[in-house]
Amino acid sequence: MVFENLSNKLQETFKKLRGMGKLTEKNIEDSLREVRLALLEADVSYKVVKDFIARVKERAIGQEVLSSLTPGQQVIKVVYDELTQLMGEKESPLKMADNPPTVIMMVGLQGAGKTTSSGKLAAFLKKQGRRPLLVAADIYRPAAIKQLQVLGNQLDIPVFTVEGANPVQIAREAVKYGESYQRDVIIIDTAGRLHINEELMDELKQIEENVHPQEILLVVDAMTGQDAVNVADAFRKAIPLTGVVLTKLDSDTRGGAALSVRAVTQCPIKFAAMGEKMENFEVFHPSRMASRILGMGDVLTLIEKAEANVDPVKAKTLFDKMRKAEFDLNDFLGQMREMKKMGPLDQILGMLPGNFSKQLKGVQIDEKEMAHLEAIIQSMTKEERANPSIINGSRRRRIAAGSGTSVQAVNRLLQQFEQSRKMMKQLAEIGSKGKLPKLPFM
Repeated sequence: MVFENLSNKLQETFKKLRGMGKLTEKNIEDSLREVRLALLEADVSYKVVKDFIARVKERAIGQEVLSSLTPGQQVIKVVYDELTQLMGEKESPLKMADNPPTVIMMVGLQGAGKTTSSGKLAAFLKKQGRRPLLVAADIYRPAAIKQLQVLGNQLDIPVFTVEGANPVQIAREAVKYGESYQRDVIIIDTAGRLHINEELMDELKQIEENVHPQEILLVVDAMTGQDAVNVADAFRKAIPLTGVVLTKLDSDTRGGAALSVRAVTQCPIKFAAMGEKMENFEVFHPSRMASRILGMGDVLTLIEKAEANVDPVKAKTLFDKMRKAEFDLNDFLGQMREMKKMGPLDQILGMLPGNFSKQLKGVQIDEKEMAHLEAIIQSMTKEERANPSIINGSRRRRIAAGSGTSVQAVNRLLQQFEQSRKMMKQLAEIGSKGKLPKLPFM
């Protein structure tokens, strides 16, 4: 999960602070030294780290913190505020044209995920009721046009291209086509290069001068770390960027790009791509990302995902069962399917507040494992599904043989189920007492 190492180190540091009844300047300085090292290890720009620590220190050693009844919590709040500020303070919506169509240029180096992000952005806007048009203006990379056409077919979104034309002509013609066919957003997938060069920048400048886009979004691969910031800065100096799209934030990347890119370029991070599927694309909320980094969860994003994907009638029935401790293996399978619609499970768990995500850290179900899980549960009798405690050794062997898996796989599933049942009951109790916002899948 993105920022996992950074998050773990920061949480460990702040755990020590919370345990202290009174803080001194030395305590705070020692803790900030650990925060500084954690940020540098996450590949955050040295200058960004230096400025960040200086701002935190100035606020943290003030009377507001040292004289507080909960100084440890106050330091964490200062770090949270400054992290949010560092990444942009609040989300930055797309600028839409007063008179459609809105033109969006997608720029970046080859391999950053520009074409896929163009498709994801189109799908995101279509879901909002827009009528996007994808434009294949990358005539150099083999199969770039075909890739965009495949995505367009998959999403039922038209893809515009002109055989034999140069990128500037394609972009100009696309805008005329969009106006004629009432396409209110035109997304131009421009060409990239393996590195920044004059030829690439000249072409992008010409497209920008000819179609006057409302947005020029730089697509940055978060896995490239510090290089991503250098790339972003070079593009910003050459063309008038309006925002950044961070890709591959679901990887085990150290995350430094997300924390550095806005400070270095002064361009807001507008979107984050956290997975390979077209729906794995979301508005970047600095405050929510800061909350995730500090292990405080991200309940608002979780609620939004649940509202978009979970059947409320099924959810109500399940919540009642969870509260009454009647959650069985049929419910477990159903809930895994519902959660699967919301995105990768480790991302969902990372949004839970407190220690819930740690309690379920071992529950990682990918596409293949989901099929095995389903086969195991379907190899059980109705009685076994309703009451897993009766599944003894001989029953486990029979279930393993019937599902084409192993006894170890059956044992693992039952352990995961027990972990889930325990956490679901806790969440249900907390939700019913009003200590959490009511989640739609509750």
